Amino acid sequence: MTAKELHQEAFYRFDMANEQDPNTERYQGKTYPKELLYAQRMTEQLNAFAPEASVALQLTARCQHICRWEIPRDSYEMNREGYLRWRQDLKKFHAKKAAEILSAVGYDEETIAQVAFLLGKKQLKKNADTQTLEDVICLVFLEHYFEAFAEKHPEDKTIAILQKTWRKMSEKGQQAALSLPLSDKASNLIKQALSA
Repeated sequence: MTAKELHQEAFYRFDMANEQDPNTERYQGKTYPKELLYAQRMTEQLNAFAPEASVALQLTARCQHICRWEIPRDSYEMNREGYLRWRQDLKKFHAKKAAEILSAVGYDEETIAQVAFLLGKKQLKKNADTQTLEDVICLVFLEHYFEAFAEKHPEDKTIAILQKTWRKMSEKGQQAALSLPLSDKASNLIKQALSA
């Protein structure tokens, strides 16, 4: 296969895996498997934010939440320790799933290792690809998921999450966030978080 064919086949298999998500989301009048829609949003945001992204980064963005529903949050203790353990286990789980698919498609060990490295969010603020991935994750969250999150949580917690999200982003990511098409409510919460 050519590099382009490898890429297309990997995306196809990632999407086939995420199509099995029993959780759904309505978007623009259509119902999607939740993680399939998330993966498509990640690719769309990466293409806009970093059109020259490496192959490994493009692959990672597409499989960042692959089959996430298989390890539900409520299977861990509902406290900070449980949350952190869940997040760590998810990173390993996503890396294993991605490696199985990429290996079956025919990717080399170096690319597979790079994807696993990025899925582990290693060397944030130091590794350019890890930072770009984090920026894209934050942008997708702010554009598509933040408002629903804010409705479920008290304002002080929402502002604290926004401040934490902002600290993870690069200056380029922060500038992109300020130009997102957000509602007045979301924009006002971000202004409060940044001025606090």
